[in-house]
Amino acid sequence: MYGGQGPIIVLSQNTKRETGRKIQLENITAGKAIADVIRTCLGPQSMLKMLMDPMGGIVMTNDGNAILREITVQHPAAKSMIEIARTQDEEVGDGTTSVIVLAGEMLAVAEPFLQQQIHPTVIIRAYREALEDIQKITENELSIPLDRSDKKRLAQVVESCIGTKFIGRWAELAVNIALEAVETVMMTENGRMEVDIKRYAKVEKIPGGSIDESCVLRGVMINKDVTHPKMKRYIENPRIVLLDCPLEYKKGESQTSVEIVTETDFTKMLQIEEEHVARICKDIIDVKPDLVFTEKGVSDLAQHYLVNAGITVLRRLRKTDNLRIARACGATIVNRTEELQESDVGTGCGLFEIKKIGDEYFSFVTNCKEPKACTILLRGASKDILSETERNLQDALHVAKNLVLEPRLVPGGGAIEMAISQALNRKQVQGPYRAVANALEIIPKTLAQNCGANIIRTLTALRAKHASHSGDSVCPWGIDGESGELVDMNVRGIWEPISVKLQVYKTAVETAILLLRIDDIVSGSKKKGKDNEPPTPSQMAAAE
Repeated sequence: MYGGQGPIIVLSQNTKRETGRKIQLENITAGKAIADVIRTCLGPQSMLKMLMDPMGGIVMTNDGNAILREITVQHPAAKSMIEIARTQDEEVGDGTTSVIVLAGEMLAVAEPFLQQQIHPTVIIRAYREALEDIQKITENELSIPLDRSDKKRLAQVVESCIGTKFIGRWAELAVNIALEAVETVMMTENGRMEVDIKRYAKVEKIPGGSIDESCVLRGVMINKDVTHPKMKRYIENPRIVLLDCPLEYKKGESQTSVEIVTETDFTKMLQIEEEHVARICKDIIDVKPDLVFTEKGVSDLAQHYLVNAGITVLRRLRKTDNLRIARACGATIVNRTEELQESDVGTGCGLFEIKKIGDEYFSFVTNCKEPKACTILLRGASKDILSETERNLQDALHVAKNLVLEPRLVPGGGAIEMAISQALNRKQVQGPYRAVANALEIIPKTLAQNCGANIIRTLTALRAKHASHSGDSVCPWGIDGESGELVDMNVRGIWEPISVKLQVYKTAVETAILLLRIDDIVSGSKKKGKDNEPPTPSQMAAAE
């Protein structure tokens, strides 16, 4: 149906619809609101946010992703902004605050063009062109290669990542932990490098002590004690067997009824159970292990046989812990005891011991010869401090991983953003393309703002430094996040991995493009009032 004004859309009574330029401007406002929440969390002088979750727990953090995860928003555009912080965290682990601030600014600079009645498609085309240029300029002109074997330089880059976080006071300790953990779990197979932090570098948080006592174990730690008090708690060079089967008689899945006719039948049934457990234990004892880990249960009878054979058993391990132990000591996880062979026994562990930390017992499988898995032991005064330390350490681990996988660097402190902005401005393209160049300046601007510097004076001086820079290399001048002064990033030693920065630009520009494409929000809403309540069973019966 067409009327004089254009198409008439007939909707049901309980559906709301808003359309056109108004929606695009609303989306921009929502994006800017989310960016404003996060803006003070950028840089070394960033502020912390205290968040209360629905259960009454408290989270204190300046990590962009952790903050937005706890925030509840209604607006769909704001929800998609929150989603990009999660994407950034999963992809590269760092830059979650930067990506939100930059995406918010990319939307803000599009607002004047929409108000001038410029079509969103024109703006989007310019944004796409600018993004392609940003990627080319960053990869080819503004980044420098990094030697993976240069430990000092690697440490410098990881330190500049965690300098903006709570753990920055223990920067040296955190950097050493991150680099050691990544080096431990790094594997090269068929010329392809793999660094799986999530699966093989477990962070164990134990309240008590101080952060200085945190360390990386050359092996695995698990929150378990031995199953029998007479089992050994300290074994040097143990032979380790890993199982994924129960060391007890298999019970029926559902209710099982057994008909017993004579007394001897019951005795015979018990005997069959005992023989089954004895056979399982014999299979294990034949390979002469000192230590057995199983993911399932261990019956009292099995414990008796194994204690007599001088074997220590730990039961009900998590699958992930079992996989880490397998990587650390070179054992193979076996699903049936009949299939146990000498080659399945792990001999790479130097020491097994059980220690009591606080009120709990922990098993340590350490001093491994070539551990390809590790446990990061974190100590701290309270659970809140431990949680924040873990979040910061995860960022450091991801940065170390990115450096190993893609060893190229760009200068930090807003220097790279200002350099890209100058390069885009040199192309003399007006309109939305130039707006992207101006939007990039939000990062150095926010850094200056958060440490109380004079924003206009600082940014003008920084622009002048970059405009007057000659030579092929990137201009290394940026803002010192501590004092707000202009510094040479070569001298200050603040460098960032290229993978983090590229991901920030890609995610921020693509999110702005996505939100600018939206010109319609249709939402179904419930009608309130007694008329819409479902009929009761008695009313239904009466109607029939």
